[in-house]
Amino acid sequence: MASVGERRIVLEPREVPLGGVRGMNVLRALPHRNLPTIGAWCFLDRFGPADTKMRVEPHPHIGLQTVTWPLVGEIRHRDSLGSDADLRRGQLNLMTAGNGISHSEYSIGDDPIPLDALQFWVVLPESARHGAPGFERHTDLPNVALPAVEGTDAEATVVLGEFAGVRSPATVHTPIVGAEIVVPAGSTVRLPLDVEWEHAVMLVEGDITVAQHALALNDLLYLGDSRDHVDVSSAEGALLFLLGGEPFEAEIVMWWNFAGRSHDEIARARTDWENESAGGPTGRFGVVDGHDVRIPAPPLPDVRLMPRGRKI
Repeated sequence: MASVGERRIVLEPREVPLGGVRGMNVLRALPHRNLPTIGAWCFLDRFGPADTKMRVEPHPHIGLQTVTWPLVGEIRHRDSLGSDADLRRGQLNLMTAGNGISHSEYSIGDDPIPLDALQFWVVLPESARHGAPGFERHTDLPNVALPAVEGTDAEATVVLGEFAGVRSPATVHTPIVGAEIVVPAGSTVRLPLDVEWEHAVMLVEGDITVAQHALALNDLLYLGDSRDHVDVSSAEGALLFLLGGEPFEAEIVMWWNFAGRSHDEIARARTDWENESAGGPTGRFGVVDGHDVRIPAPPLPDVRLMPRGRKI
């Protein structure tokens, strides 16, 4: 993919109602109508902050990894591999769908609780997308100090990939970065970037100016590539999430919970899920223990699904 150069484009999130038993709205920043991926990151939701009782029944995925990063509250993950893991602040659940997996997500307890989290998807390359599914839980992620240009040093938690010379233990299949960064009040900090990668910064809490551009809460600022650093400043303190990586070369078709390369591939996955849900032989997506129902797949559109092209 040709270099796009330095950019400073705000991708404002849109509100998406999820409905059903989950009964909550989310803010969705990716995919954006003009930008389907940033590196291999292909999806970003923020659900919360809200007092809610999350009940996401078993549903399928193909061709991607799910990255759950809680900010407030606890989430229980169960999947068709037999994984059963509670997740809280500072920990990472990473699920690799490969050729097919199903999972559920519940908030902890029977009553509504304060809940706030970031949910990402990472699209898998050809070498991994037809492989076996997997699940990892990481409770001890590496931190790195970022020297301040002015004020107090910032601290980054490397969630996925590599940042500032520090690598996350989580499995990745493309050159990528995902890092949470805490910027103290009154500080300016320089974030090191790979000049061949594209990057974006999301403001999660507080106030921030990135590359001399002030962000609103939940804005995702696309920085393009060709930068070896970017300066960020905060008056009152900020929590950021940096995401990026090597530009993803393949065009992808995303529909519902699937990431593929063609309409026919998506349609086969949908048929497999519906057949298993109707009592057919289980295999591709498996069974999540402890559940009596699955989320049915929505109807396919009347037109063929096509890749979303970049317009940035």
